[in-house]
Amino acid sequence: MLHLHFISGLPRSGSTLLCALLRQNPRFHAAMTSPVVSLCSGLLPKMSGASEFAVFFSGERRRAILRGLFDAYYADIPTGNIIFDTNRTWTGKASLLKELYPQSRIVCCVREVGWIIDSVERMLRKNPTQVSRIFNYTPGSSVYSRVETLMNSENGLVGLAWSSLREAWFSESAKQLIVIGYENLVREPDLTLRRLYEELGEKPFKHDFDRVTYDEPDYDALLGMPGMHRVREKVEYQEREICIPPDLFSKYSDASFWLRPEMNRRGVKIL
Repeated sequence: MLHLHFISGLPRSGSTLLCALLRQNPRFHAAMTSPVVSLCSGLLPKMSGASEFAVFFSGERRRAILRGLFDAYYADIPTGNIIFDTNRTWTGKASLLKELYPQSRIVCCVREVGWIIDSVERMLRKNPTQVSRIFNYTPGSSVYSRVETLMNSENGLVGLAWSSLREAWFSESAKQLIVIGYENLVREPDLTLRRLYEELGEKPFKHDFDRVTYDEPDYDALLGMPGMHRVREKVEYQEREICIPPDLFSKYSDASFWLRPEMNRRGVKIL
């Protein structure tokens, strides 16, 4: 069976940086968003009551087929390597992952929602001659309407990921989660990764935080957001002023539920 873990959480919160660091370890395979969760979502209805062939699928057969999907997608990864499959919607399928790979963990990168919105808006302003797939290729009349699109809990870039994370956080699968705050990752990358390795039961590895490389120009061009997944070479925290209206930033100040101890009823591990 594959040795799998998953990377999920919120957008613009360090997941691509985390992948870029993890892949420095020759035993680890990590990359930005993969299509495996979409493939699983496409298969499930075909094996359930939505299909006339549902009677041919037992629970064990469904599990075997879904594991076979992972096996096929990662067939080129050397046996014994650790795979980190990345998608923001994995938190919405935590119970499925627990069923398929009970030893796996879901590493969730998080950040204050106001800063996430601010980061997306900055990317848009860097590419003013393009419209993005994130907004259905429409420019939006103002930052306020764009934020409404981002925060939609059904299909918004931020809202869907936030809702899925909150679902997993309060569920029976919460023990699978490992939450990494963006500021901790960029301010103390060495400590954060050492703690992650310990939590995953992996041997320590010396990472180079001054020479980090990762870029997906073709994917970003398709999104209409060039540079969205480009990682800076040096891991460091950079102070900056917000570029969105202050009222929009403060509107989501209470959305960081992971920062409130009284909300961590299931003992989610926070690094």
